[in-house]
Amino acid sequence: MVFSRRMSGGWYFFLLVSCLGLLSACGGSAEANVQKTGGVLQVVAAENFYGNLVSQLGGTRVSVTSILADPNVDPHEYQSNVKTAIAVSKAGLVIENGGGYDDWMDKILSAAPASGRVLLKGYDLAPTHLPENEHVWYSFANVAAIAQAITGQLKQLDPADATLFEKNLQAFKQSLQPLGQKVAAIKARYNGTAVGLTETIYLYQTELEGLKVLTPFEFEKAIAEGNDPPASAVITTTDQITQHQIKVLIYNEQTVTPVTSNLERLAQANHIPSVAVTELMPGGKSYQTWMLDQLAALQRALDG
Repeated sequence: MVFSRRMSGGWYFFLLVSCLGLLSACGGSAEANVQKTGGVLQVVAAENFYGNLVSQLGGTRVSVTSILADPNVDPHEYQSNVKTAIAVSKAGLVIENGGGYDDWMDKILSAAPASGRVLLKGYDLAPTHLPENEHVWYSFANVAAIAQAITGQLKQLDPADATLFEKNLQAFKQSLQPLGQKVAAIKARYNGTAVGLTETIYLYQTELEGLKVLTPFEFEKAIAEGNDPPASAVITTTDQITQHQIKVLIYNEQTVTPVTSNLERLAQANHIPSVAVTELMPGGKSYQTWMLDQLAALQRALDG
């Protein structure tokens, strides 16, 4: 299955490869540029929520660059650039989601090999996977496991600060508890409540919340992959709103299409509350506050 819709055009990738080649020629081997600058580990995260995790776990011992950081832009349409390639070429640690979500990062890494650089993929580290759903960071258990793996890697790259990294990891895990508590509160009150989704991203949480997703999976999957849903699935999803079969519509505001926009308008016209979720972390938030705010918005919508 293919989720990525990025990096179209072989000429563009050729340009990145050429630029990286020039960097290597001017600055020596790529390996000489990675690891640390001024004693601080250089980290590149494909998505800002992973960057935030590394920042919380590494503290002042890491300098993090997050590539995808604008929650107002569809991350599936991202095309890499020379600035991104340069940052990756100098990183000692790179973290991406994987699972087909950000294949552009793999292409950059292959164009600038460095034996001293470490690559982590959240999808591969996550213990829980839903069918055809690469959005593993929406599972708090997955995020805890990913944080554990990041910490282990930081300890290897910077053994002198291992105690600090472990302390930060324990604090991070503790900070996830309010998220689990909010999920449990939603389930306790709304277990079995019917909801609609515009795409697959929120399935990792609806399962834990006990919410019953009525939207056809083929509809959600098509929107997640940037395709047109089957007409039959659109009709079913529309009827679920106009016939008040769902209590709340949960929509990904970063993958907006004419079809999803129509669903939002229908929900509003039928007095069904809509709850927005995003793939990337909004500015000024941590992973925890981002997720907690979304959970609180969902709880308010369910409360009516």
